[in-house]
Amino acid sequence: MCGIQVPVFDILWTHISLVDLIAFGVFAIASITDFLDGKIARANNLVTTFGKFVDPVADKMLVNSALILLTVDQKMPAALLIIMILRDTIVDAVRFLAASNNVVIAASIWGKSKTMTQMIAICLMLLNNPIFSVCHIPVDLILMYLATAFSVFSGIDYLRGSKDFIMESM
Repeated sequence: MCGIQVPVFDILWTHISLVDLIAFGVFAIASITDFLDGKIARANNLVTTFGKFVDPVADKMLVNSALILLTVDQKMPAALLIIMILRDTIVDAVRFLAASNNVVIAASIWGKSKTMTQMIAICLMLLNNPIFSVCHIPVDLILMYLATAFSVFSGIDYLRGSKDFIMESM
């Protein structure tokens, strides 16, 4: 085991700054606690209407603030940020409209996949380490493109599922 630990330690020591490591730690802990919070609530039958509405908003605040900072630091293309924030704005508007009519739109599997993929990609981008590249292709950026695809699919899924409700509200 020590034979693996030494090169990993050397790579981490020489390629990751303390600031990157702290940012990664804070974001990773926030992401893990968000996952556990939902799992515990479902396991103990503590899911509430308030939680169904607020949890996705809190996820978006965490993820989108990180995405904005990564874009400012030029670690990801601005086009991906624009697509993801536009999707979140549209989905949040639909959710808000639904909530104002006492209808809760829960997160879909596409939305959960989007958030999980974003969180993993963000963690890798925060570490900013060449070890996360395969054949000089950055895995973190590939995951961010995948998260963007999930954003588009989940946005379409939410709009399709809410089509009748949206038409009635207009």
